Amino acid sequence: MESINLIILVAAALLLVSIFTSLISFRIGAPLLLIFLGVGLAAGEDGIGGIDFDNTPAAFLIGSVALAIILFESGFDTRFSSYRAAAWPALTLATAGVVATTALVGTAARYALGLPWQEALLVGAIVSSTDAAAVFFLLRVGGITLRDRVRSTLEIESGTNDPMSIFLTIALVELIAAGGAESPWDLLLMFATQIGGGVLFGLAGGWLLILAINRIRLEQGLYPVVSLSLALFIFAVAGTLGGSGFLAVYVAGLIAGNAKLRGAQSLRRFHNGLTWLSQIVMFVMLGLLATPSQFPELLAPAALLALVLILVARPLAVWLCLAPFRFTANETTFIAWVGLRGAVSILLAIVPTLFGLPDGQTYFNIAFLIVLMSLLVQGWTIRPLAHWLKLIVPPRIGPVDRVELELPGQADYELVAYTIREHSPVVTGHRLPRWARPSLIIRDGQVQTVHTVRHLQAGDLVYLFTAPSRVALLDRLFGETRELAEDDRQFFGDLSLKADITVGALAELYGLPLSVRNAKLTLADLFRQEFRDSVEVGDRLRMGSVELIARDMDEGRLLTVGLALEPATPTAGPRIPVIPRPGDLLHALEAARSRFYFRLWQRRQRRQARRAERRARRALKRSGGDRG
Repeated sequence: MESINLIILVAAALLLVSIFTSLISFRIGAPLLLIFLGVGLAAGEDGIGGIDFDNTPAAFLIGSVALAIILFESGFDTRFSSYRAAAWPALTLATAGVVATTALVGTAARYALGLPWQEALLVGAIVSSTDAAAVFFLLRVGGITLRDRVRSTLEIESGTNDPMSIFLTIALVELIAAGGAESPWDLLLMFATQIGGGVLFGLAGGWLLILAINRIRLEQGLYPVVSLSLALFIFAVAGTLGGSGFLAVYVAGLIAGNAKLRGAQSLRRFHNGLTWLSQIVMFVMLGLLATPSQFPELLAPAALLALVLILVARPLAVWLCLAPFRFTANETTFIAWVGLRGAVSILLAIVPTLFGLPDGQTYFNIAFLIVLMSLLVQGWTIRPLAHWLKLIVPPRIGPVDRVELELPGQADYELVAYTIREHSPVVTGHRLPRWARPSLIIRDGQVQTVHTVRHLQAGDLVYLFTAPSRVALLDRLFGETRELAEDDRQFFGDLSLKADITVGALAELYGLPLSVRNAKLTLADLFRQEFRDSVEVGDRLRMGSVELIARDMDEGRLLTVGLALEPATPTAGPRIPVIPRPGDLLHALEAARSRFYFRLWQRRQRRQARRAERRARRALKRSGGDRG
């Protein structure tokens, strides 16, 4: 009994230490997952805690369950609109990008560690996937507001590339364990079964989850338990029957999260808290599993592999995969840099040990060191890099809290809360519509009603009941600061225009040049024509002396367009891009070729001029001699 209490005490203490040390991350900007790993290392056998934990099967089991929970929540919080914006580039990175990274890092490991090709490629496969927990934390919790297409690409890639990395790792481990007896057809069949089975089980599981939550009447507190149980059930069934459980649980979360669920907000809160717990448990446990005293002998080759991964393999894979898509050089550079490695790589590094490979501990130590270096180098620099590349966009102001109400019948209402912003319309004199009157106002800690408050002020916290369809209107009324905020005006323009006005009307109103074939197009049609139906907020079009900016979108439709009277380009010009687009390279090569031939022509002209001058001198001398 005492040992059980001691285990519970140690586990609870580690959780509390991890949570409270996360305050350090928010204060100094350190990657939070690095803090969790550090707590595990400090508590391990070589740290001050002295905890001897080397149960790799238990670690893999706990880590797999934690990763399944994280991936389910990742899918649950990803909107279908993100897939409309970035499905193809993200899925290309999650498949071809993982293979390319495996090949490049494996080649480096072949010479840095002197391993046979199969084992070297295994090292590449282990560290080939970006970590969903690390990327989601940086983008959603870290306060980095990016353009939708860049953010969606990173989120979808990090949520979907784990199955590919897991497949490559397990296939290579089985190939090594079998002495190369596996045929390419067996591996191809295994891949099709894993991916196809994962998608099918995920679709069926998502439908089952929606049915269970919306059709079965339970106590309110049981719905989160049902969603968690079904998520783990889907994960286990898919894995047992040969599919990818990780892909299945992600797809199930994606399907369920985009459906109308009973108590959706409470489900999101539950899974968000559970994901935090899973991240802490997984990273602390993997830190406990490590033995830092073994790191020094592998530090040099691991550092070399980390440099190859960060500076060569990931950028080259991203450049190749995104070449067919419309990403700027700055965006490609940023996506290449946000290739953080995390718990998935360390978890996969346990697989060789589970299969009894002789160098299992070596794979684990190398993967652990690479993850540490990735979090240190990339995790610490993502926010400054996003600012330097000018990819940060103004955040959308929305409710600070939303509570879904369970009302009888078909009534669909929510309780929403807003903190009134300094330049919101209700503060600057905008009349408050009847349907938007708050039920409760908190000012200076005192509760007041709309009848006792004459005018709303900046800093007031207001609560009101509303239909979900009106939340977007309330965002503009209570939280919108875009009209007067200088940063927002630089990004979204000086004026706001409806997207259904015609190009001809705009040209006539502002005296702009007009192409006859575009005169009858609406501004929305003009953007669709230019960006091939993949318009997103922040896209820009030059029209004479002004610039048109995609401002507000709803389900892929352009609603309003900003007009910049003195155009600035906060996201356009490359900031000495590390990774230029293929088109830019072609233009640069063409320009270099033109300059080369122009210089040849100049030299030829100068030589001809000098020859002509010499002939003229000789002719002049001869004519002078004849006269003499």
